[in-house]
Amino acid sequence: MKKALVELNLAVILFGLSGLFGKLISANPVVIVFGRTIFAAITIFLGLWVLKIGIAASTRRALLLMMLSGGVLMVHWVVFFYSIQISTVAVGLIGFSTFPVFVTFLEPLLCKQKFRNIDIASGLLVTLGLLFVAPGMDLSDSNTIGLLWAIVSGGLYAVLALLNRRLVAGDSFMVVAFYQHSAAALCLLPFVFIQEPLPDTSTLLLLFVLGVLCTALPQTFFIKSLTALKAQLASIIASLEPVYGIIFAALLLGEVPEVRTVAGATIVFGAVVLAMRAHSKVESDSSTTEDAGS
Repeated sequence: MKKALVELNLAVILFGLSGLFGKLISANPVVIVFGRTIFAAITIFLGLWVLKIGIAASTRRALLLMMLSGGVLMVHWVVFFYSIQISTVAVGLIGFSTFPVFVTFLEPLLCKQKFRNIDIASGLLVTLGLLFVAPGMDLSDSNTIGLLWAIVSGGLYAVLALLNRRLVAGDSFMVVAFYQHSAAALCLLPFVFIQEPLPDTSTLLLLFVLGVLCTALPQTFFIKSLTALKAQLASIIASLEPVYGIIFAALLLGEVPEVRTVAGATIVFGAVVLAMRAHSKVESDSSTTEDAGS
């Protein structure tokens, strides 16, 4: 369990670093996401080959859904890096970190369930926190625009998370990740060659680090840790990703967030943890009831 905790925290730290590449790489978000997905897809393919896991999807329908979800992943990352480029790493990560709250609202709609009071409370808290980050919601302010795009990114990631939950029920997560990253890279390929200028050697090196060290490797650590840790604990630790990212941005890029940004981030993260804990408790209670019935 200690090893799993180390692997999980390492995965979250590496994921937290990924936001910095929006500032470190002076390229269009399309180029950044293409580099990230192509290098991640190659690395995951090599992992599948070493582990002798077949890459065939369970059904054609599952394969199609993996490819479509790859499109969602592509748009999510393009929007995410764009939000960081026009604002700050902190603003982008705070907006993105709202995705668990999106999940708590989307699931009842998709599963035709009633909304819980905790869902509404967490949504209101997140809104309050975001108002601290961008109090005026001035559309002429780059930070406000960046925050709005980051929230869109969080919403798209919530959709992706719900799709992945369905996909991994029938296929290996690594197979799902391989097809998603491959689909995203293929969709972006035509747009990369019309970008001026094309990536130089230093940019390609940064994209390699982003794709391998901050994408494929942490995904492997994260999945492996779930074999020894409860999903609730893993979710809470994973919510620290924006915290790590903001700290790294302050130390490495000199982007020290303002007091109101820290206050807003604290409220948002608190609401996210509250939503995840309540969601995990409902799943645990439901599982206990099913076990008792059987």
